[in-house]
Amino acid sequence: MGLLAYLKTQFVVHLLIGFVFVVSGLVINFTQLCTLALWPINKQLYRRLNCRLAYSLWSQLVMLLEWWSCTECTLFTDQATVDRFGKEHVVIILNHNFEIDFLCGWTMCERFGVLGSSKVLAKKELLYVPLIGWTWYFLEIVFC
Repeated sequence: MGLLAYLKTQFVVHLLIGFVFVVSGLVINFTQLCTLALWPINKQLYRRLNCRLAYSLWSQLVMLLEWWSCTECTLFTDQATVDRFGKEHVVIILNHNFEIDFLCGWTMCERFGVLGSSKVLAKKELLYVPLIGWTWYFLEIVFC
């Protein structure tokens, strides 16, 4: 077993990764709260800053999916479609069967450079989930 594989099995490493995610998430949410002052002045700047902040939080989860769990997300499509990814607005509907399906969607968004500005349609209860729900609120996500 290599050093990296050994570290992935250690509880202390799991705690450290969780701690980094929670602390950085709280810092990001506080920063997003501070950007609310920009909303009446410059909505474009507010949205641009919040997309960057959301990217810094979501990329941690994408890293865990790809690197930590060694999950591979494969997209089957033609080259003409791939050439347009990240260059125009699209609506993607995921067949959400498992708890981590949304991470595969975020992985695809990361590959094509639109992770920070990706939007979802979420249950209203998710608005009250710390870090993720709060970040979605500042990203102007639609809650049903």
